[in-house]
Amino acid sequence: QVQLVESGGGLVQAGGSLRLSCAASGRTFSSYAMGWFRQAPEKEREFVAVIRWSGGPTAYADSVKGRFTISGDNAKNTVYLQMNNLKPEDTAVYYCAAGPIRALTKSADYNYWGQGTQVTVSS
Repeated sequence: QVQLVESGGGLVQAGGSLRLSCAASGRTFSSYAMGWFRQAPEKEREFVAVIRWSGGPTAYADSVKGRFTISGDNAKNTVYLQMNNLKPEDTAVYYCAAGPIRALTKSADYNYWGQGTQVTVSS
């Protein structure tokens, strides 16, 4: 059974940093894309970043470019999202997702989802 477990969320002041982790288990993810999405209250879920275990370029939403960095540790089957210079508009529940290698920015392309972790940025 595939399981994705996020951690690392919390409350931080604007300008601060957080690192989210997503621990994956239940299958081999070497041919998968791993994405981060977020959903703010009363808003649609939106793409944040994606990485592929097999390598290749990462991709980011324009709103987080230059501030967020996605990375992965194959040995630990864990994906990270380093978030710097956080802004109040980054406040949301952040979700980790796994999908086939072609998955990119569309949530519908992802097969597996974590339960989410809350990030709150105060002004």
